[in-house]
Amino acid sequence: MIHSLFLINSSGDIFLEKHWKSVVSRSVCDYFFEAQERATEAENVPPVIPTPHHYLLSVYRHKIFFVAVIQTEVPPLFVIEFLHRVVDTFQVTNVGTSFLLDSCPVIDAIIDKSGSTITAEIQGVIDACVKLTGMPDLTLSFMNPRLLDDVSFHPCVRFKRWESERILSFIPPDGNFRLLSYHVSAQNLVAIPVYVKHNISFRDSSSLGRFEITVGPKQTMGKTIEGVIVTSQMPKGVLNMSLTPSQGTHTFDPVTKMLSWDVGKINPQKLPSLKGTMSLQAGASKPDENPTINLQFKIQQLAISGLKVNRLDMYGEKYKPFKGIKYMTKAGKFQVRT
Repeated sequence: MIHSLFLINSSGDIFLEKHWKSVVSRSVCDYFFEAQERATEAENVPPVIPTPHHYLLSVYRHKIFFVAVIQTEVPPLFVIEFLHRVVDTFQVTNVGTSFLLDSCPVIDAIIDKSGSTITAEIQGVIDACVKLTGMPDLTLSFMNPRLLDDVSFHPCVRFKRWESERILSFIPPDGNFRLLSYHVSAQNLVAIPVYVKHNISFRDSSSLGRFEITVGPKQTMGKTIEGVIVTSQMPKGVLNMSLTPSQGTHTFDPVTKMLSWDVGKINPQKLPSLKGTMSLQAGASKPDENPTINLQFKIQQLAISGLKVNRLDMYGEKYKPFKGIKYMTKAGKFQVRT
């Protein structure tokens, strides 16, 4: 009946998924996210959402959406009632037995005008939310721990075992805490997830300049780039800008000379662009340098650092905890020179 089940929190993060037949891509939830954006409140999201190949049926409980993927027509009330029972069971069996991880790498980079990487590094953290009864002893291993430089651990971590085996061994405190912070340097070939095509030109003795930029995905493993905001400090000689975005909204402050473009999500099939002209001071000389473009963005479920959890094992207690892992890549100081 139910092909797959996705659990989505109020921030739009898919933090748990279960598949019974074959794996359904998370992209099917894009239809749910679109309906969520159109709804004024979480409770107003339609409980049944048709897609080209599936039906999405959902219930909203405890600030979590439980979204079922159906491939054939079934009585919707039957599925919704089943989801409510799943929530009730989940609530009973997982009280005091959950271990949740957030892995949040932040990428800093400087890209030159030809698109080559000048510098790139990642500052990352892994935050934990633990609600485990008793005194569980945990071991956490990574698929590629050698990526980590300059690691800082929570005091609960047994450092000697990390030094000898590259395994995190610890008895966790209850609640929220930062398990570790780390650094990945450019020596490990940091992947750049976005690119910017640009054509910004000024001419001597001309009152007009040309401005054109396009933003696209580069190395995202098929994940969606969202929350994209582009800013640029324009030269003092720019009086105003007449620009047209293919999506999103933009502003230009003629006093501070700051351009801001709120792009939103990037659709790889229709890349967002911002094009137009710049009005310059009459007789002003050509600026010495073109402006730098700054980007903000986030990518759900992408560990751009390459650091991924291999397995989590628990000793000392007989119950099986609920384990969830969420990856989120964000831009830090991300600059593109033009």
